[in-house]
Amino acid sequence: MESMKSLAFETCQRLFPEWAGLSISDFDLDDPKGFSSFTMGIRAKAGSKPLQPPAVLYRRLEGKENAILDFETEKEVFLALGANNIAARCYHYDRTCRIEAFYRGSTLQAADLFEPETLRKIAEQLYRLHQMRPAKLPQDMFFDALIAKWGRLAKSVVEDRIDAFPPEEQELCEQLRQIYSPETFSKVRRCIPDGELTFCHNDTYHGNIMKLDTGEIRLLDFEFSCLNNKAYDFSNLFAETVMRHQQPEYPYFRIAEAEFSDRELSTLIDAYLDNADFSSGEERESEHRKLLENTKDLLPLSDFKYAMAALPLAVEPIQKIRFIPYAHQRFTKFLKAYEQRFAGT
Repeated sequence: MESMKSLAFETCQRLFPEWAGLSISDFDLDDPKGFSSFTMGIRAKAGSKPLQPPAVLYRRLEGKENAILDFETEKEVFLALGANNIAARCYHYDRTCRIEAFYRGSTLQAADLFEPETLRKIAEQLYRLHQMRPAKLPQDMFFDALIAKWGRLAKSVVEDRIDAFPPEEQELCEQLRQIYSPETFSKVRRCIPDGELTFCHNDTYHGNIMKLDTGEIRLLDFEFSCLNNKAYDFSNLFAETVMRHQQPEYPYFRIAEAEFSDRELSTLIDAYLDNADFSSGEERESEHRKLLENTKDLLPLSDFKYAMAALPLAVEPIQKIRFIPYAHQRFTKFLKAYEQRFAGT
């Protein structure tokens, strides 16, 4: 961790002339965090002389085998988001790292998603995002790209690397071989409603949303942003509210039953539609009903996505969480939710 902090700071020193004569001890560096890549805030210590920039967010981009977009397309998308004041301003972007303007505030907690005013502000940002049409986006939708790229990685972990895990996790790996089966992929596609594809965030859980000190809401982490059904950005918002950490027994976490309901989903969708124009109240109500049903159809896909995303991380984890049990619990939840939603249809 310390070597990574040193590398990030040295990169900033090369880029920012006013940082060149200072040492790492003149800055506060956050511990790296992130599910599949490292991000780190770097800030000049309080009381130090004014600097430009005074703080940055450093994001490591190396080793992104799970990238949904190729490097050039992802870069173009992020720069377009910054130009439209949806993503942070970008100071530097190469194949190893991206350095962004630092947002002062804190990422949301799960409980924040049950506050109507917070949902309203999130809805405003999602509406703005969904109006964008970045050039050169691939025309395949997010889950098709996910299956194509992550299916191979998942198979490699649970078959070729199974000996890297303890016996109890090897048994889970054998069960997880279903995750990349044609039958599972058919279930995934069954969850996706018909309709036009929209430019979406695709990873909107609360940890990727920040409330600034000014009270504004900003979306973070656009690495999965590409075409999808826009209702997925509503359903994925609540995906991590089910996590329960610090459990007394192995694997020391569990995925609980959802506590959100149609009420929270409807509040979000209603606030989203406040940004659109309708010819009548009936037209708006029809759109609301459609988006609510689409959102509920898509709810199981967050569990599928996070199960797939966890598997490559299990071999060289960047967090303490046991990723094989995590993937297994997520995949089990996907299968259960799928049966509850689509059984008999």
